[in-house]
Parts: sequence; structure tokens; C-alpha cells
Amino acid sequence: MSTPDATPARRLAKRVIELAQCSRREADELIEGGWVTVDGVVVEEPQFMVTDQNVVIDPTAAPATLEAATLLLHKPAGVECIAGPAAAASLIQMESRSALDDSGMRPLKRHLRGLTPLMPLESEASGLLVLSQDVGVARRLMEDGHHIEQEFIIEVAGEIVPYGLARLNHGLNYKGRALPPCKVSWQNEIRLRFALKGVVAGQLRDVCAQVGLDVVAQRRIRIGRIPLGKLAVGEWRYLADGARF
Repeated sequence: MSTPDATPARRLAKRVIELAQCSRREADELIEGGWVTVDGVVVEEPQFMVTDQNVVIDPTAAPATLEAATLLLHKPAGVECIAGPAAAASLIQMESRSALDDSGMRPLKRHLRGLTPLMPLESEASGLLVLSQDVGVARRLMEDGHHIEQEFIIEVAGEIVPYGLARLNHGLNYKGRALPPCKVSWQNEIRLRFALKGVVAGQLRDVCAQVGLDVVAQRRIRIGRIPLGKLAVGEWRYLADGARF
């Protein structure tokens, strides 16, 4: 007794073309946009091979040109921003997306690839880090980053010198360069809040040392109009569509 031949494998895109009666380009947009499930699991690769699995197209599907994503990460201290196998981008996984993400963005695996870290933090610093696929966002932060105000919470130890807070606000130098005025205030007995533009690696540690303080920890809590908010360490969220630094 002969057995029926197995259903031949074919690309998911071809199956979607048949189901939706659409073009190849439209099928790719549906799949890459996360609108297609195979046996209940979202598959984003048009070349994925299927046989007799249950392929379903979300009835609310709104295929469109796929937008580049920008992600906001709460970088832990001790993690490099760019170099090394354990660099910040390696923390961007679907399971580390914040439950507080209210951006309205649909999470897609393609958003986790090709991310460029922008306005990087020092390795020992924690806080808000931007990673983006968006050329426009990258150009804005790389070309105009020195004009965008950043805010840091700096935990310190030691005894500040007389008039030290006034000197931190205006009157110090770093590497032979006179620093422009900035906004520095005490958050509590051991933490200073800095709001400044054009900060460079090593600067905050150095200016604190100039007024008798040792830096224990650094955390960036804002870049321009974008706050770190309640994002937990090691978690990320999307930059909402229309949000601007």
C-alpha cells in the first residue's frame, strides 16, 4: 500500500502570495513586518520554508515600508558601548525589552540588527544609551551631539573644597580647555546632578577631582528631551515615532 507524498517545502513568501493574492513585494512586507504566523509563531523571514504548517496573515495587517528603529538602553556599568563581544548591543534581546515600553512600536527581530551606539558612555558609567538603525538619528547625534544637553547623576566621596559647587558650575578647565558654564547642583549628600553640553570621556571625573571629590559612580539620565525614566538596568525600549532629542 503506497503512502501519500509529503507536502513539498516552499518559501513562506510564496504561500503568503497564494493566501493574500498579492505581489511578491507585498508578501515580503507582510512577513518582514511581523504580520504572518506559522503554527502560531511570528516568522519574519520570507525565505522560511514551510510545508503543511498553518500559515495565518493577521487580519489587521498594515504592510508598509519598514522603518528603521532607534532603541534606548539602560547600559549597566562595566559594559563597553562599542567594542568587544559583550558590548552594549549584545544586551538588546527580545526578552530584555522593558514591560514599560509604551512607544506603540511593534517589536520585530529585524530591529535588533545593525544597531549603531550613539553618544557613547564610558565603560564604568551606566545609564541612557542610544542605539539606532536610523541614518537621520545617527547624523543628528554625531554631527550635533555637542549642542544637545545631557544630564548625569554623579555619586561622589570626599569633602568638596570651599566654593567648589560654584567652580563646578563655571570656572574649571579640562585638558587645557576652559569649560563653558553648566548646571550643577546637589541631589543629596553624596550625589551631584550635572546638566551640560559637549561632555567628553573623563571630564566629569576630572572636574570633580579638581574640587576635592572622587567619583564613585556615573549615570546618564537624559539626552536632550529624552529621559532614561524608569527603564531598568539592562533593559531597553523603543524611541517612539516622532520623539526628538
